[in-house]
Amino acid sequence: MEIKAKTIDAKGIKYSLVEGDKPNGMASQREIARAYLYIMHNALHQEPFGLLEDVYVTENKRGKGLGTQLVQQVIQAAKEQGCYKLIATSRKSRSQVYQMYNRLGFQERGLEFRLDF
Repeated sequence: MEIKAKTIDAKGIKYSLVEGDKPNGMASQREIARAYLYIMHNALHQEPFGLLEDVYVTENKRGKGLGTQLVQQVIQAAKEQGCYKLIATSRKSRSQVYQMYNRLGFQERGLEFRLDF
């Protein structure tokens, strides 16, 4: 028996919200929120699936709907990419994030197992 490895391409898209002006053509904008969408394939489906990762809103901007706005954009993009599902993870201890995912239609499925290095 032999284990073989094959590289499978994936695509990552970063979505961010920025604020600030661009006086005199000089960029003085700063990122206040971000989310990543990774588009991947597996052997079970012809269509790709999406992974929503690293949703973050700067602390002083939280509670204003920015995270919801970003996640809605990622959901739309995943649909446009033809994904058959979108996976998002969060700790239950992050109750606001957990509630946002539920409000946006995500369903709790199974458990996440993680190995940190």
